[in-house]
Amino acid sequence: MALTLAEKILQAHIIEGSVSFTKGVPIERGTDIAIKIDQTLTQDATGTMTYLQFETIGVPRVKTELSVSYVDHNTLQTDFKNHDDHRYLQSVAAKYGLYFSRAGNGVCHQVHIEHFGKPGKTLLGSDSHTPTGGGIGMISIGAGGIDVAVAMGGGAFHLAMPKVFGVKLTGTLQKGVGAKDIILEVLRRESVKGGVGAIYEYFGEGVKSLTVPQRATVTNMGAELGATCSIFPSDATTKRFLESMGRAEAWSEQKADDGASYDKIIEIDLSKLKPLAACPHSPDAVKAVGELSGIPVTQVAIGSCTNSSLDDLAAVAAIVRGKHIAPGVEAGIAPGSRTTLLMADKAGILGDLIKAGFRILESACGPCIGMGFAPNSQGISLRTFNRNFKGRSGTADAGIYLVSPETAAASAITGFITDATTLTYEDATYTQKGRISLLDGTDSRLSSADVREAATDEGLLIPPLSEADAAKVEILRGPNIKPCPPCKPCEDSLKLPLLLKAANNVSTDDIMPAGTKVLPFRSNIPEISKFAYERIDPDFYNKAEKTGFSGCVVAGGENFGQGSSREHAALGPMYLGVRAVITKSFARIHKANLVNYGILPIVFKNPADYDLLTVGDTVEITGIFDSLKKGTPFNISVNGKSIEGVNDLSERSRNILLEGGLASYTRKGGQ
Repeated sequence: MALTLAEKILQAHIIEGSVSFTKGVPIERGTDIAIKIDQTLTQDATGTMTYLQFETIGVPRVKTELSVSYVDHNTLQTDFKNHDDHRYLQSVAAKYGLYFSRAGNGVCHQVHIEHFGKPGKTLLGSDSHTPTGGGIGMISIGAGGIDVAVAMGGGAFHLAMPKVFGVKLTGTLQKGVGAKDIILEVLRRESVKGGVGAIYEYFGEGVKSLTVPQRATVTNMGAELGATCSIFPSDATTKRFLESMGRAEAWSEQKADDGASYDKIIEIDLSKLKPLAACPHSPDAVKAVGELSGIPVTQVAIGSCTNSSLDDLAAVAAIVRGKHIAPGVEAGIAPGSRTTLLMADKAGILGDLIKAGFRILESACGPCIGMGFAPNSQGISLRTFNRNFKGRSGTADAGIYLVSPETAAASAITGFITDATTLTYEDATYTQKGRISLLDGTDSRLSSADVREAATDEGLLIPPLSEADAAKVEILRGPNIKPCPPCKPCEDSLKLPLLLKAANNVSTDDIMPAGTKVLPFRSNIPEISKFAYERIDPDFYNKAEKTGFSGCVVAGGENFGQGSSREHAALGPMYLGVRAVITKSFARIHKANLVNYGILPIVFKNPADYDLLTVGDTVEITGIFDSLKKGTPFNISVNGKSIEGVNDLSERSRNILLEGGLASYTRKGGQ
């Protein structure tokens, strides 16, 4: 039978004996599968805790084909904490056989595609935007840090076999329309929860017109759909990209079988797409830029792991060349990697941006996670990023719009939201057949030799040590680095107060904020837990403290825990005594993280039962052992009223909960 590309790669990586299936025959959706992980990545905001957990596994060296530790989040060093974490991460990488990407080398996802990604391989990352790797034909999945630690130790990654949604692309993008507009169109149709339990696979003649950076933009922001990952085929365009990066040997063709069947198909004619924008405060609140024209803009930020490639910077430079940003606009641009920065300088793009009035920010995540370059109060900020959750920018009352680099550039010079297709400008990277990548040497300002020189510069990338040298390494731990606290053991019954009731689409930013105030405590759970649920209820920590952190329950609406993969959104609540979270539905990664830290994730069988709950109620959950052993529904009682909780957990997840979390489960030999 014909298989989709996603199915082919997953089947090639299923651990022998973990599930019964016939090679070449589609696996039933929802079946628990265990796959071998070829590569892993971490970033410093999640990495410190990941490696603290990896150390407890007790293996002398990572067992993956390749693992990389990146520093790209906590690069603002206002005191010792972040730099101490960087030193810890570097020493761990040296000790256990990882590559180490130093601060300033760039955003993990872009650097990984440039230096390490391989078509047909699997990549697991402790960052929700790991699916960026799908732009070169990888199955790249975001997960909690402890899942990545287990994979580095040689363990499998478990997931329910996803549905595969096909996205058929035809036509080519017109000038002034970007790859961001493709994924915004998918989000407009599908919503932020439309992709839960699914992989989006792109195919069709329109794919050929998209460069690898454009494809990576689409797969990166596919995370906002709630999808497991997204993937493009690996074709001649992918081959040229890898050749330009000096990695021709990494290429292999990857494509779906002829006649492959998808669970559903979405069709998009690229030639008919218009510039789009995600309005405050959700990535799926999408409108045409033309509908928003005339809204004054006070800030423009270009970069992040979504739109910071050389192609993106070239598109911006083409629009602003010879012009200047409007007087009322502050504009910043963060190249996605050191490689991109070097090439942009060589091509004169950097000079064009500086002359136009852009501030050049560090090659890091920066403003995307509220780490500097926050907007003014009540400001309107246009960002080429992937999330615009309220407060994520660092300014609670700012209006954040997610747009393409083309729209951002046009708006920067006019001072109000502007459709780039209405402007006249020369774009050297645009042809009637689509965008040309500057990486292939077709642009007169940047030769293939220039690209190769920049791509092979690894001055901030430290390779693994030999086993002999690694054995001599001493791991460095600063005073802010604390051990991961143990999970509480599973109990057969719980009788606890409901301390929080949240609405729909609560993000992990709401559960555990990022930003300059909170991120430095990522390696210190007792301290970071003080910020848990702060954006929903600023008094939550005090309420939990009054119980002596002895236990409580949290309730939520639909798509609870969307957004970042940060396991701290489970670790912090676990430390404060949260024992169960009852919602209408969960986002995939957050649900897995709750299981990993021994917190019961329960879904209302009848969503209307959500209305029966009030903060302060006593929630009683009984027969937990039986429910977990047999997979039967959870029995819940609130104020004498019986509520049935859906138990849709896999057998492995139920066993993890019975053992009191993934760490305990793994130590006892669980797979």
